[in-house]
Amino acid sequence: MHLIKDLEAALIACPFDILGWQQHQGVDLIRAWIPGAQSIAISSLEEHSEQMEMQELGEGGLFELPWLGNKPKFTYRLHITRSDTSFSIIDPYQFKDRSFQDFPQDEDHIYHNMGAQLCQAQGVDGQTVEGVRFALYAPNARAVSVVGNFNDWDGRRTPMASGNDGIWRLFIPALQAGDLYKYELKNQQGHLLPLKSDPVGFYHEQYPSFASVVTDHSSYQWRDQKWQQRPLPVWKETPICVYEVHAGSWKHHKGQPLSWLELKDQLIPYVVEMGFTHIELLPVMEYPYDGSWGYQPLGLFAPTSRFGTVDDFKTFVDACHQAEIGVIVDWVPAHFPSDAHGLARFDGTPLYEYEDPRRGWHPDWNSYIYDFGRKTVCDFLISSAVAWCDLFHVDGIRVDAVASILYLDYSREEGEWIPNIHGGNHNYEAINFIRRFNSAVYGHFPKAFTVAEESTSFDGVSRPVHNGGLGFGFKWNMGWMHDTLEYMKHEPIHRKYHHNEISFPMVYAYSENYILPLSHDEVVHGKGSIIGKMPGDEWQQTANLRAYYAFMYCHPGKKLNFMGNEFGQVGEWQHQHSLDWHILEFDRHHGIQKLFKDLNHLYRTEPSLYRLDSDPSGFQWLNYGDADASVISFMRFDHNRQGPLIVIANFTPVPHERYRLGVPESGSYQLIFNSDAKEYWGSGFDTGIDYMADEIAQDDQQFSIEVRLPPLATIVIRKQP
Repeated sequence: MHLIKDLEAALIACPFDILGWQQHQGVDLIRAWIPGAQSIAISSLEEHSEQMEMQELGEGGLFELPWLGNKPKFTYRLHITRSDTSFSIIDPYQFKDRSFQDFPQDEDHIYHNMGAQLCQAQGVDGQTVEGVRFALYAPNARAVSVVGNFNDWDGRRTPMASGNDGIWRLFIPALQAGDLYKYELKNQQGHLLPLKSDPVGFYHEQYPSFASVVTDHSSYQWRDQKWQQRPLPVWKETPICVYEVHAGSWKHHKGQPLSWLELKDQLIPYVVEMGFTHIELLPVMEYPYDGSWGYQPLGLFAPTSRFGTVDDFKTFVDACHQAEIGVIVDWVPAHFPSDAHGLARFDGTPLYEYEDPRRGWHPDWNSYIYDFGRKTVCDFLISSAVAWCDLFHVDGIRVDAVASILYLDYSREEGEWIPNIHGGNHNYEAINFIRRFNSAVYGHFPKAFTVAEESTSFDGVSRPVHNGGLGFGFKWNMGWMHDTLEYMKHEPIHRKYHHNEISFPMVYAYSENYILPLSHDEVVHGKGSIIGKMPGDEWQQTANLRAYYAFMYCHPGKKLNFMGNEFGQVGEWQHQHSLDWHILEFDRHHGIQKLFKDLNHLYRTEPSLYRLDSDPSGFQWLNYGDADASVISFMRFDHNRQGPLIVIANFTPVPHERYRLGVPESGSYQLIFNSDAKEYWGSGFDTGIDYMADEIAQDDQQFSIEVRLPPLATIVIRKQP
């Protein structure tokens, strides 16, 4: 009777010691447990096979059948009768070998074994049965059960088996892709915890169920072989212009966000037409709260079900690759939310988070911080990153809030944090985790790259791990973004007093491999839009924006722009609404969009603008000190340093009829880009097209040209062969 009480209370940790094939006093027997059953019979899996009635042991649902004589054992089915229904199942507890079978453990690929895996098992007679093997890490739980639509969400029905490694396992026959499940856990005191979604689940339902869904990753047939077989890129010397997208608000149809399949048909052709090289998706790992934009994720192995199925997301990525567009995903290993169905106090203890709130609770985001000192946590996180490159074929991973990971005192006052063993504020465990993450991604997927959103001057963020760095491929240049936007906010008449803000970023331009970001962070929380930061009337505001965008594309560093920047979105971004596509009816915004398209084309076709982004030899000032005119000029070079591009930016509305500019060689120079062109809704100021160099020294150059410099404009000139 004590046994039945434990089964009834779902407090069994070793169900295979009780259920399935057993031996008692030298006699083989089958024991089955179905709470509430009135009768249970056994048969083989063959149709219309003979049924053998089991005997009930007491009351409550525990039944037994002695296996007498030399009768051969077979894989069996249970036929259950309750007062309200009858049904049949293949008993999971006859598959002890499959449930406990240990697969090769690979710390970077735990998703191969953990969670819900479609597989086969063999019964005692060698008969093969399809089903799902569940595996969950919960070392401090007293008992764990799988619950789902296959067992009436009843935690008594399918208790899992505890292993010495802290992993609970169970193979359940006949389950298939699409079945819903969760885990029911009891803590060490036997108290029921909230039902948990699968931490390594590949798909999850939305509120209110948050149920995990069994997923078949073998069903999708990829068609991006040409993309995958392309030569190994040298990313530092490759043009990268990223279109940052929040999938739920890029465009709506009848008031609803587009699905992955609709985004495939609409977003990808737009990105190709505009000339971007990559789409970066704000986090699409499953997250419970829309207002977090994905930055409070809980399903780190699952694309959000908001926009379609797992195969729908794969179809989207596949189509990007077939259109020669790379896909970058934002990834959040810094923290996780406290939702009851998630990772928080997962098995009744702080399994994923630091226990001490001075390390384990993030005051900025009211969320938990991963315990980077635990190998199991690092395995979990790094396997998530690897899974996105492996299962979903993504090409880049941008890591959010890296500074909050690196520093123990991030957003904390004195006394609110615990120093490291040397008394400092660096989180050594987190630093080792980041290095291991980058080594894993590049080790397994050398054609991918990683990006850090890191807002401090931490040394070596994009330096290789073997050279003592963190190992990221690129770092967002937050300093460039801040300094240049502050400069552009000033009225042109005042810019001469702030000239250093536009030129200073070149002082540290080669300290890391940089991406210049005008991201979603600059158009939310009352910051307005990028065009809204520009001073002046409507024409001056637009001209400032065009000059600034052109300056950005000519400045060393890869490029990233949030959706809407490319056509001068006026309103601040709101995650629940579509972009204001209707404003493209106005020439002003159509002109900005045309400028952006041409800038992407210019950038991708002029090697001088990208080949030496991370090499000081690719840049040379002509004049960074003309503060009175608020004009700066510089040259960009390719490897051979022949025929450099000459960039001149005038940040006042005053044109210059005869602006003399130094050039390195004699001969003819030609205008190849002008942000003030009429087709961009510019003034169309006549700058001329061809310029002949004079042997007049200027800007430390032996030769010079005289240029008619348009107002609030950036122009690009090239030496003719």
